[in-house]
Amino acid sequence: MGILDGWRFCPLCAAALKHAGAEVACTACGFRFWANSVPAVEALLVRDGRVLLARRAHHPGAGLWDLPGGFTEEGEEPLAALAREVREETGLELRDARLLGIWIEPDYAGRAVFSVTYVAEVGEGEPRPADDVTELRWFAPDDLPEDGYAFVHTPEVLRLWRDEHA
Repeated sequence: MGILDGWRFCPLCAAALKHAGAEVACTACGFRFWANSVPAVEALLVRDGRVLLARRAHHPGAGLWDLPGGFTEEGEEPLAALAREVREETGLELRDARLLGIWIEPDYAGRAVFSVTYVAEVGEGEPRPADDVTELRWFAPDDLPEDGYAFVHTPEVLRLWRDEHA
């Protein structure tokens, strides 16, 4: 399912829309909309050789493990979004974030997500679950859960980190 599935009428003038692949167009007023991946950020938060995973409170993936992070706000710089999301979900502050990679999560509630993933050290303090997280837990490279992840790209991200630290 994609974002444009089910779009039948123009949101500006209510005329019928014409679908053309990843785009809809209104023949009456000229409105156009494209199905783009949604930008998000996430972090492998590392302290003392362990990574912090978050158990999701809401769907998609409620009850499953995830990396702390979330969607960027319109016009928000990725590292600012990452710091905000980590603070909101864990109460922790970032230090020394570096880009690990970018993955496409193919189906986040009907949208593709352009997931920018960082590795970051965190400052002092104990994490506390907040916002849309029910539990936070530190994992050593050899103790990562075998399954139970909210998103298909997360095991690959964790494998890269584990291989780097094994």
